[in-house]
Amino acid sequence: MLIAKNQLNRDQQTFDRCRNALSAAGLAAAFALAGVIASAAAENVTVGQTFLASGLDPADGSTGWALVSHGIAEQLFSVSRDGEVIPNLAASATKNADGSWMIELSPERFFSDGTPVTAKLVAAALNRTGEANASARATAGRLIFEAVDNDTLNVTTEQPTAILPSILAEWAFPVYMETSGDPIFTGPFAVESFETGSAIEMVPNRHYEGHGQRPDVTIRRIADGQSMALAFASGELDLAFNLPVETISMFDGSKDRSVRSFPVAYQYMMWMNTRTPTLGDVRVRRAIDAAINRNHLVTAARAGTPATGAFAAGYPFAAEGTLAYDPDLSARLLDEAGWIMGDDGLRSKDGKNLDLVLWAYPQRPDLVTFQPVIRAALADLGIAVTTQVTESPSNVADSGEFDLFLWAQHTAPSGDPGLFLSLFFETDAARNYTGWSSATYDDVVDALRKAEDSNERIALAKKAQELIADGAPVSFLVTPQWHVGLSGRLADYQPWGSDYYVIRPDLFVSQP
Repeated sequence: MLIAKNQLNRDQQTFDRCRNALSAAGLAAAFALAGVIASAAAENVTVGQTFLASGLDPADGSTGWALVSHGIAEQLFSVSRDGEVIPNLAASATKNADGSWMIELSPERFFSDGTPVTAKLVAAALNRTGEANASARATAGRLIFEAVDNDTLNVTTEQPTAILPSILAEWAFPVYMETSGDPIFTGPFAVESFETGSAIEMVPNRHYEGHGQRPDVTIRRIADGQSMALAFASGELDLAFNLPVETISMFDGSKDRSVRSFPVAYQYMMWMNTRTPTLGDVRVRRAIDAAINRNHLVTAARAGTPATGAFAAGYPFAAEGTLAYDPDLSARLLDEAGWIMGDDGLRSKDGKNLDLVLWAYPQRPDLVTFQPVIRAALADLGIAVTTQVTESPSNVADSGEFDLFLWAQHTAPSGDPGLFLSLFFETDAARNYTGWSSATYDDVVDALRKAEDSNERIALAKKAQELIADGAPVSFLVTPQWHVGLSGRLADYQPWGSDYYVIRPDLFVSQP
């Protein structure tokens, strides 16, 4: 199961060095295995993805997530294949009596130019990120990092927190070193060249253990999933990440091309823009939510399960039960809202038809697949829907110029519910795309931010989801399954972490 297990059942506040030693042992075993199966020096593999880092500044938007996913950057803590938050550039984290935290750095870690990772450099980078990126302030407010000595950091948090290691595994916290040019990182691969929006050429980081076994890597951005499948079929790609389900049969019986499917902790959802006059009425939003048969969406995607709430079902803070599919309820709610069905099969109010625009983006092919299914469901209800596709989803979402917007989001990338519930739904949150506002909800998330007891955190997360369901600024749709294409040279590759760790230290070329 790739879903990150939450950290809420832990009452320990110290991630001791024993776990780090185990992690190091696991990595050493992987290197030993690599020595048996591969000698990849001078090899070059090509990875196709629908997304690529927009730049090399990890403090800019979601760039930090992409740089970690590409194997360029790392964080103090990361999420293991088993879904646990584990030390990475950090060796341990201990909570002090005054609520601050002490972080000990792992020994013998280096940036790709050979500079040792020190507390002073880490503090400079993460303080800069905290100032620049609102996502870094979502879970516990502003974090202040201070170097105590060469290997020790003191971290104070604006809001008290019991989950600092989990927060430091969030996408906003990769470690880097500022230079007069591009930042320098610590990941298993170093940037050789970067072509904005097109490709990244990478070489093994010579200062990262096991570099001699790793190949050079080219990441190509191919925004359209169908085109990526064709590139994979023609032999241009060794790894094709997140193939559209309808292309998988192309590789049935292939001797040197295979497809591996895996569950992910993303959620597919549909934002509803509450700033618009039509969707400002909660009855209309609830009517739309109840009109969608999530099983039909799963059938269309040919994979996944109906969503129950904001989080995949494997999390203890996931909502339970099923989300209602009730077209009769939808019709009653629209009638109450004054949208009356006409003889032409369309609902209207004050001489205006009920018509909406539904957006999606091709980087997540399933979302485009969903558009006609949702359009048909809403047409049965008397709502006219026009579909649009954009390659710049964040720009459209930030602009607020949409009615309905299909979206894919990993809702608990560090095993905790706080980041998603805060960042996307609090009234003044940086990514509150729907414009929804609820003082009651804000109070619940603030309480979640401060809660230290694991059961209390679970209860508050579920309460927050109940309030979202009542307000219906979003429809949670499907917990998906994805598909990665692999050439024979990467036959041993195992996907995990959804798309947070696509390229990792264990990326080796397999021998025939």
